[in-house]
Amino acid sequence: MLSARSTSTQAGDVARADVAVVGAGPIGLAVAWRCAARGLRVTVHDPAPGSGASAVAAGMLAPVSEAYFGERELTGLLVESAARWPAFAAELTEASGVELGYRTEGTLLVGLTADDLAEARRLWAYQQEIGLPVTPLRPSELRDREPALAPRVRGGAFAATDHQVDPRLLLPALRIAAERAGAVLVPGPVRTLADLDAAVTVVAAGCGAAALTGLPVRPVKGQVLRLRAPGGATPGFRHVIRGYADGESVYLVPRSGGEVVVGATVEERRDTDVSAGAVLRLLRAAVDVLPELAEYDLVETAAGLRPGTPDNAPILGPLPGRPGVLAATGHHRHGIVLTPVTADLIADLVTTGRPDPLLAPFRPDRFTGPAAPDSAGSDPTAPATGAAAADAVPAAGGAGVSAAGDDDVAARTSEEDPWN
Repeated sequence: MLSARSTSTQAGDVARADVAVVGAGPIGLAVAWRCAARGLRVTVHDPAPGSGASAVAAGMLAPVSEAYFGERELTGLLVESAARWPAFAAELTEASGVELGYRTEGTLLVGLTADDLAEARRLWAYQQEIGLPVTPLRPSELRDREPALAPRVRGGAFAATDHQVDPRLLLPALRIAAERAGAVLVPGPVRTLADLDAAVTVVAAGCGAAALTGLPVRPVKGQVLRLRAPGGATPGFRHVIRGYADGESVYLVPRSGGEVVVGATVEERRDTDVSAGAVLRLLRAAVDVLPELAEYDLVETAAGLRPGTPDNAPILGPLPGRPGVLAATGHHRHGIVLTPVTADLIADLVTTGRPDPLLAPFRPDRFTGPAAPDSAGSDPTAPATGAAAADAVPAAGGAGVSAAGDDDVAARTSEEDPWN
């Protein structure tokens, strides 16, 4: 087991860390907080903390409405993490003194036209089939919950367990909690993992994980809008609203301070430019679903890059052929909702060396390909897959974590991909 040690408070005086975390987004900061709270010496390396995809994200905690065909194992992880969110939010608020904007009104799922509703019902039927709590609602029942919905809305459903949090409050809360627990932020870039002096390195660098590890993490662009109710009033609706408007997928997330987040595009692009066409499509769909939004102020347009993977699921666990290097990346549209479970699973792995069974479907060695070029003392051209690439994570009493191989996973990209 990695033992507790005293922790320096000055970056220049940091001795060899027990854990070096690369990336100060919600995943990296949560891992750092959990590890530091267990008495480990933790450093967090990031030149611009909190500047990645989470700064743009809407913060939906949506294990039900984000459950898609062919992603049952991922859905199970989403459900597990969402169930941890109430306790996680309470603990984090106590540790940081920061309210997170955590809200539990639930999510309304809507279809504007008959075609939209038919498409939505197909997905809801699948979600009900796998045991998720989706309650169909007639148009009148929808408007009983949200009178501001457009009269054109043909029908919908209610996902009571799909909640929300404000990522722009979550990030500073995690940073405060991690630093109060003893983690040290090192505000500089990491160009190679070999430069880090730590017993265990956790790569939580989002899209940057590809260059550091060779893992198949790619940027998936998402454009998002932020509106504000006139005069700073509270938005005229309480629930998160997700659905389809003339074939366009859209979500509307109300904040108590008067803000409404509207999103999001899904683009296989690497730029973060905001296009007029995306703004037009999102606003049209939003106003079609909730007409009063036409009177709101448009206060921000932004784009971010989600860390996508070939199977849309995160990459969690030890890298093949890379002793002491753990991945916590590739969360795609699920980074916020998966923050609690990722932090717990990685911190447990660091301190015990034993992988939780929940990690099995998400191990890095489920992908085939060459070893990462950053592997110190290894051949960068050698394959790093399968049982031959198994390696161990330093842990209690010399215990290790096996990194045995899985079958290849077919690549697929969700077309119904509102950004979380």
